[in-house]
Amino acid sequence: MSSLKNVLYFQTGLGVIANMFLLFFYIIIILGPRHKPTDLIFCQLTFVHIMMVLTGWVISLTEIFESLNIENDFKCKTTFYIHRVMRGLSICITCLLSVFQAVSISPSTSLLTKFRQKLKKYMTSALLCVWCFNLSLSSRTIFYVGAYINMSGTTQMKITKTCAFFPMNYVIRGLLLTVTTFTDVFLVGVMLTTSTYMMILLFRHQRQCKHLHSISHLRASPEKRATQTILLLVVFFVVMYWVDFIISSTSVLLWMYDPVTLTVQKFVMNIYPTITPLVEISSDSRIIIMLKNL
Repeated sequence: MSSLKNVLYFQTGLGVIANMFLLFFYIIIILGPRHKPTDLIFCQLTFVHIMMVLTGWVISLTEIFESLNIENDFKCKTTFYIHRVMRGLSICITCLLSVFQAVSISPSTSLLTKFRQKLKKYMTSALLCVWCFNLSLSSRTIFYVGAYINMSGTTQMKITKTCAFFPMNYVIRGLLLTVTTFTDVFLVGVMLTTSTYMMILLFRHQRQCKHLHSISHLRASPEKRATQTILLLVVFFVVMYWVDFIISSTSVLLWMYDPVTLTVQKFVMNIYPTITPLVEISSDSRIIIMLKNL
């Protein structure tokens, strides 16, 4: 158990450092005269992942807060609310990223081309709507998470040293799980659809290259690399997300959490926000050039 916690500490440190470096890079790029439309999305996703990794290590945060004169109930609700918002933003922004890339590389004869300029124009508005949606949807966390009360016969489900899930009616529990599942399945479905579409475009482009014995244009080579990177991130996200979803849903339905399950779930949740910046750094030629110049 202690060795797994050490791995989690290392994972958290690596995730925060890599995402902080990437966030600094994207801020510089966005403030400059020349930046890609996807840079704003990646910047938001990087910030979300920093917060997600930090709040994901809930036990460490609650132990740190013990020295502060803050009510346990307040810090539990705040920590879990922020983490839930960041988790929702991660899936929504990843979905938006895959949709934007699919529209960007679509051929001029495709029906998606008419949405290309609209997506670029309303990108900021779309991200604002995503934030508002998750801030409101995750507010339910405030009502069923709070400070753990050590009382005999209590039906609370202890999840950290000081925090617990409050008992919920089976109907309400099932309703919340249904809403969450429906939202997540819809977003993952959109990601898988756009990813399949992009894979088909890449496959067709590859066949054209072999047939013509020359480099055709799928917008440009950087666009092709960006598409491959986004495809990798989406596939990785979907796999890690469903592993996390199965663990958390089973625990909530059975109303049972044990320390090992919680630790494994933390590890799974932190894999995507830790791997994402490493993939982006290794695949973005601008970052590689900047590192070489240093």
